[in-house]
Amino acid sequence: MGIFQILRAQPWSVEQAKLDNLYAGRSSTAYAKKIALRVFLGVVAVLFTLMLVAYAGRMGYEDWRPVPQLQLLWINTGILALSSLSMQWAQYSVRHRNMDAMRIGLLLGGALTLVFLFGQVLAWRQLSSMVYFDITIPAIGFFYMITGVHCLHMVGGLIAWSRTAPKVWSNVDIAKVQNSIELCTTYWHFLLLVWLVLFGLLFAGDNLDLVLKLCGIR
Repeated sequence: MGIFQILRAQPWSVEQAKLDNLYAGRSSTAYAKKIALRVFLGVVAVLFTLMLVAYAGRMGYEDWRPVPQLQLLWINTGILALSSLSMQWAQYSVRHRNMDAMRIGLLLGGALTLVFLFGQVLAWRQLSSMVYFDITIPAIGFFYMITGVHCLHMVGGLIAWSRTAPKVWSNVDIAKVQNSIELCTTYWHFLLLVWLVLFGLLFAGDNLDLVLKLCGIR
């Protein structure tokens, strides 16, 4: 059922009540959570878009100096991609009622996310130890703000993950955890996509003119 079908639903009608009774309320709750997540992701997307527009606009000034390339962030990007793939594996496994594979995928997804966050902290420390470092430089200030906000959203995802992970080790009905895993997977994929866009813009390197043209600044 698509989002427009959900919005057109008439819970007060007799026909809709009969349909809802078939699922004992579980279906409505699952759809409500999916809609809430979509709305939240829309808000987050707007937030990051505004920050990226401000960042791209500041790049157009003559005094702009980009953040130096950090090789560690390439590794962190790969780790986050693996984390997203692990969550996808967990989602695929839970749909096929493979509990063991689902547990492995879910645990890997959370563990790799922790590694990613630790790697980001190391990247911040590495940047702060460079001679080039000066927090008053706009590019560096933007770097800490944008990557910091992204990490906060990853921490929020881990909080949701920590509420789901204990359930998969109990004898709970697999249908009760499937929706939670699917929501976590969607969130992980979204934050991976956001990070890839951030990474591409923060480390445009010698392609500054091309980026500014794409953003409509030059």
